[in-house]
Amino acid sequence: MVKKITTPLTEETVAGLHAGDSVLITGTIYTGRDLAHKELVDAIEAGKDLPFDPHGAIIYYVGPSPAPPGKPIGSAGPTTSYRMDSFAPLLMEKGLKGMIGKGNRTQPVLDAMKKYRAVYFAAVGGAAALIAKSIKDARVIAYEDLGPEAVRELKVEDFPAIVVNDMYGEDLYEKGMAEYRRE
Repeated sequence: MVKKITTPLTEETVAGLHAGDSVLITGTIYTGRDLAHKELVDAIEAGKDLPFDPHGAIIYYVGPSPAPPGKPIGSAGPTTSYRMDSFAPLLMEKGLKGMIGKGNRTQPVLDAMKKYRAVYFAAVGGAAALIAKSIKDARVIAYEDLGPEAVRELKVEDFPAIVVNDMYGEDLYEKGMAEYRRE
């Protein structure tokens, strides 16, 4: 069963998500990769406002390609998530509820997801053009000088993702490996 969820994520929504759930996300999500995350954390540490309200927000780890004529964005496939792991716990402390990327997360991030009641989604690598079809609008809202790594606000409709890590400590990758070992 596919769960349809909307942003901003509420405590109730996050509590209802479990590792292995397929979701379709509708609403606003934000983009950010390594350099943008450093800027966001530097802003928090300096006591400055962030370019978006992190409460209930989802960040998608992506550096999209330029938009072709008539499209809001180019290919928009996920990047490897662990590069944001040193920044993610502080963003969750400030209210971030979801992250989208690919690959495993480190233990401090997994611990922060439990503590701050957040969730990590995987987007399918290699499906960048397909994912881009769910992005209806995209605009740079911060750090334009970072090019593809700038923070963008995306309006999405039925953005496909899978819950990898939930707030209960469940891990889809671990579950999958355990299943494989049993067979």
